[in-house]
Amino acid sequence: MPTASIQSKTKIDPKKQAAREIESLKDKRGFLKAGQPVFNRLFGRDSLIAAWQLLDFDPNVARATLEILSELQGTKVDKQREEEPGKIIHETDFKLKEHPGIKGFPFPYYGAVDSTPLYLIVFALYFHKTKDEVFLREHWHNILAAVDWIIKYGDQDQDLFLEYASHNKHALANQCWKDSCEYEIKAPVAIVETQGYEYLALTETSRLARIMDETRLAKRLEDRAARLKNTFNEKFWMPDEEFFALALDGGKKQVKNVTSNPGHLLFTGIIQSNKTDAVVRRLFRKDLFTHRGIRTYSENEPGFNSDSYHMGAVWPHDNWIIAQGLKKLGYKHEYLALKKAILEAYAEIGFLPEFYRVKKDGIALQSDDPRYSNMPCYPQAWSSGALLNFLEE
Repeated sequence: MPTASIQSKTKIDPKKQAAREIESLKDKRGFLKAGQPVFNRLFGRDSLIAAWQLLDFDPNVARATLEILSELQGTKVDKQREEEPGKIIHETDFKLKEHPGIKGFPFPYYGAVDSTPLYLIVFALYFHKTKDEVFLREHWHNILAAVDWIIKYGDQDQDLFLEYASHNKHALANQCWKDSCEYEIKAPVAIVETQGYEYLALTETSRLARIMDETRLAKRLEDRAARLKNTFNEKFWMPDEEFFALALDGGKKQVKNVTSNPGHLLFTGIIQSNKTDAVVRRLFRKDLFTHRGIRTYSENEPGFNSDSYHMGAVWPHDNWIIAQGLKKLGYKHEYLALKKAILEAYAEIGFLPEFYRVKKDGIALQSDDPRYSNMPCYPQAWSSGALLNFLEE
């Protein structure tokens, strides 16, 4: 199996390289397309996370991303598109009416459970960074529509959790960031990280509501967030693992796989304080943590394969999000260890792709396993953004 090598590529200034990659993915309207060659279009989740990564570098990217996603925000119920009022898109291509490789997968397509809470989070982060109150007031109706989507459509059974269930058999069955068909969970699925996103979206939007003199709304959001936090820690916690389950399935049963997903909770504030240390420890056990980053899936789990897209590979953006929580909560040693792992992966490969496979003899990009022969995309917005953000600190 071919492995990556340092060679002469490491002589390139990584900060300049990452900035050039970001520029190559920038649409003329200012937002970032997700990646090349196959994701060369607007994605809700990807573009929002990349905008978050670039807030200190260029907050205008976040503004442009929020602007275009507001224009495309759902207005009606359309099951083929997975559209609902207030929902933020999964992806679209302004030149195409449907996915170039999948018939029956229309554009714009809204099948993402996490793009709407991420939209609210990034809007709040952008406002805190820029104090752009004009932009906030111009888009307050979009923010309210996104909140309504969370309460009315994202939480159909009113158990406080955001859940997804696909209505289009040609599109995505899994509608979280690990959206491949490598795993199956009985729908509707409450995936773990999205509950954290919802919590932070509610708490941050409540702060914005107070700025807008919407005190009753702020209290309503704070109350929902408090109830969500208590219920989440009760329903998702696995005492034997001292870790959170991957999901609750359609029968409200825990999907007990150990994955990187709960690491995203650290930056959101949803974890009760008596559980935080255990979560951090679990992320850094050797079945998840490698010298080149945290794997998507534990080596101890059935189905693990280091070549697998979402069940074994290492994703830079996944690690970057986990690192933001470690930094926010004061886990300096663990944060620096994770940052070092990702930067050393960059040094070994010479660039930072969508994902990579960590082997005993180094990093592999291509796989000999025909099930996982796909090469990682490069450049990828949220990998380039992760690199630039780590280097800016």
